[in-house]
Parts: sequence; structure tokens; C-alpha cells
Amino acid sequence: MKIIRVVTDIAAPVQTVWDELSAVAKYAEWNPFITTIQGELVAGSRLEVTIVPPGGRPMSFRPTITEVEEGKRLEWLGRLVLPGVFDGRHSFLLEDVGDGSTRLTQTEEFSGVLVPFTRTILERTHAGFEGMNEALRLRAERAHETEVGGHRLRTRAGFRR
Repeated sequence: MKIIRVVTDIAAPVQTVWDELSAVAKYAEWNPFITTIQGELVAGSRLEVTIVPPGGRPMSFRPTITEVEEGKRLEWLGRLVLPGVFDGRHSFLLEDVGDGSTRLTQTEEFSGVLVPFTRTILERTHAGFEGMNEALRLRAERAHETEVGGHRLRTRAGFRR
């Protein structure tokens, strides 16, 4: 098993981040990695997802949503051909860090017989997660500034801007 995890702190409340993350019809406007998602964010439903890894070709797949916890967690499971060949469990976790900010953790757990042969794909996927998290951070922070009348909020020391 290989795990990719990217954690990003966002100077916006969880609900604002969730609103942007769950508005999948708008991904083409801002998301450099997951460029389209079609389908409903409901456990058990299938999605049509297109990703564009940095330096790679667009790829489409049809994962099944395994968990949706409003304002907190979204998870899906994608498979290549059959279970156990190349499976990816993808998740987004949002945590309130107590100061009006959110910690976003995007994770994918890859398993299956092909995983040892996918180093380049995994490296590009990691870079894609970084790009998406940063784009979501910028979008959510802008949306939050608009919500509070354009006033920039004071953030905790060391917060990445």
C-alpha cells in the first residue's frame, strides 16, 4: 500500500471550505487537478471524475462514493478493472482548528498488485494534490473575505499566506 497525504491550513471556516469543495460543478473554474466531477455527492453513488496530473495526461474514472459527512468528510473508492489490481481510496477531511480556520487533509491510499509499478503516477498525483489544496485555499479564503465584507481576518502566528 502507498499513501499520499497533503495537509493545508485555510484561513476560512469549515463551512466555507466545504461549500467550495462540495460545489463540484464549479471545479473547472479553479481546480487544476480534478477538473470535472459529474454526479451527486451521496454515499453509494458513482461519479465521473477527470483528473489532470501535473506533467501527465488527463485520466477519467468512475469511483463510488463511500462516505459523505456534511462539512467534514468526503471519500470515494476507485478501481482499475477489478478489485485488487489498482485501487485508490480518496478522501478529503476538514477539521476546525479553533480560530476560524480549517485544516484540509487530502489523502489517497493506493493498493493492489500494480502499485509497485506506479512511482511516476504517484509522484504526479502528489503534486496534483498540492496544486488542488492550494487552489482551494485561495478560493475559500477569497469567499470568506467576501462573506465578512472584504475585511481581512487576523490569523494565528505562522499561518501560511
